[in-house]
Amino acid sequence: MGAVTGGATGGATGAGTDAGTGAGVSREAGRGTGAVGGADRDGEVRGDTARDRPRLRPLRALLAALVVAAVVVPLSGAARPGIPAPRPATLAPVTAATLTQAYAANRANAALASRMAAAHGDGHRAAAERALAAPGGALLAFDGRGPGLVTEVFGDLAHADRVAVLVPGSDTSLDTYARLRTAAASLHHRLTRTATPGTRTAVVAWLGYRTPGTVSTAVTTTARADEAAPRLRDFLHELRGVTGPGARLTLVCHSYGSVVCARTAAGADVGDLVLLGSPGTGADTAAGLHTRARVWAARGADDWVAHVPHVSADLFGTTVGFGTDPVSPSFGADVFAAGAGGHSDYFAPGSASLANVARIVLGRTPEVTRA
Repeated sequence: MGAVTGGATGGATGAGTDAGTGAGVSREAGRGTGAVGGADRDGEVRGDTARDRPRLRPLRALLAALVVAAVVVPLSGAARPGIPAPRPATLAPVTAATLTQAYAANRANAALASRMAAAHGDGHRAAAERALAAPGGALLAFDGRGPGLVTEVFGDLAHADRVAVLVPGSDTSLDTYARLRTAAASLHHRLTRTATPGTRTAVVAWLGYRTPGTVSTAVTTTARADEAAPRLRDFLHELRGVTGPGARLTLVCHSYGSVVCARTAAGADVGDLVLLGSPGTGADTAAGLHTRARVWAARGADDWVAHVPHVSADLFGTTVGFGTDPVSPSFGADVFAAGAGGHSDYFAPGSASLANVARIVLGRTPEVTRA
C-alpha cells in the first residue's frame, strides 16, 4: 500500500515487498493463465480450457508445499518479542458532534503507546506512534498492541460530500503505516485540488485488520480477508453515523486489500469499488461480488501482479489463490488506465492512476480514461 504507494499483496514464491499501502505480493513462478475459478468437484484447478490444467499443476504443487510449510516451519516474525502498549481508548460511538473528542482521545493513546515503546527500546515503533500523536491529527481509531491498528481521517469527515476509504494489503502495520498515510494524503490532496467548487471531500486510511505477512501462506488464501470483512462492513456502517446518508462512499482497495473489499462488498453502502493491483477477489466475475457498487479495476503496466497466476485451488480443505484477473474482460469490471507505474505507484502524484481514482471518487466518471 516509492514514497507513495498502494498496498501490495503477498505471493507464493519470493517476497516482492513494495513500498505500497499494503504489503508486497511475492512473485509467483510462472505466468497467469487468464480467468480461472476455484476447484471443481474432483479437486482439479479450473482453467479456461482443459489444456490449461497441465500447466497449472506445478503451481498447485507449489501452493501445496506452502500450505505444508505453514504448518511445519515457524515464521521468523513469530519470535519477535511483543511491544508494550496500552489498551485502546474507551469511546462512545463516534458521531459528527464527538469527532473532535475522539480524535483527541486517540492521539493521547498513541502518545502513551509511543512512550511505552520508547521505554521498551523500540525506537522505530515509538517514532511511528509519536507521528500519529502529533497535534491536529485526526485518529478515528488507534490500537498500539501487536502489529497495531489505525484509522485516520484526512479532511472534514463530518461535512464531506465524497469520502474515499483506502484499504491496504499485506505487511501493513504500525511499523509501515507511514506508506498508507502518504497514499491517503496524496489522494486527498488530489481530490481537494480537482473537486468542483463547493464539493467537500475526505479520505480515510483504514488499517482495521491484521494483514497477512509478505512471506506467509496467509497471503495466498482469503482467511485474513474473511476475518477483516465484518470489521470493514461495521466500520462503513458506523461511518454513516458521522457523514450522514448524503455522502457518497468509495472503497479504494489495493492488492490483498482488494480481497478484503470483495468479501465486504455484498450489502455494503458504497457507490464505487476500486480494485488496484489486485491478485483476484475470490469471485469469478464482478457480478459474483453481489454488490450494488460500480466495480472498477486497474493495473499499472509495470505491476508484477500481472505475472501472478490467477487461479484458485482447493488444497487440504483450504482455498488457495484468488481466481479471475479483475482486469480481464471475463471479470466484467470497468477497467481504467493506471499508466506505466508498478505495484507501488498507484497513488504517486501526477500518475494516471491517481487522477482516475480521484475522478471516480468525485463522480466524474465520464472523464475516467480507459485502459
